[in-house]
Amino acid sequence: MIDATVVPEPPAPTGAASGGVAVPPPDYTESGVPTFESVRDKIEKRAGTATGAAELDADSAAGRTLEEQWEDRQEAARRKLDEIRKSMGR
Repeated sequence: MIDATVVPEPPAPTGAASGGVAVPPPDYTESGVPTFESVRDKIEKRAGTATGAAELDADSAAGRTLEEQWEDRQEAARRKLDEIRKSMGR
């Protein structure tokens, strides 16, 4: 059983305000520049999120409706182009 009266201590402050040495976050170099790995991870995460959102959108009722509308327009354009070609004697 956990004793509810025991409150854990917060971590000791770091940085210039506490009189200590400022420690950069683990994804940055000591000079404050983001590491290649952290930038790559952020890009991959954003790309994955965008891909997932696009897949979910395409699977929704609205997404399917848009896809059907696109296909209908493409088919209408093909028919019109065939009609124009026939009228020109091709």
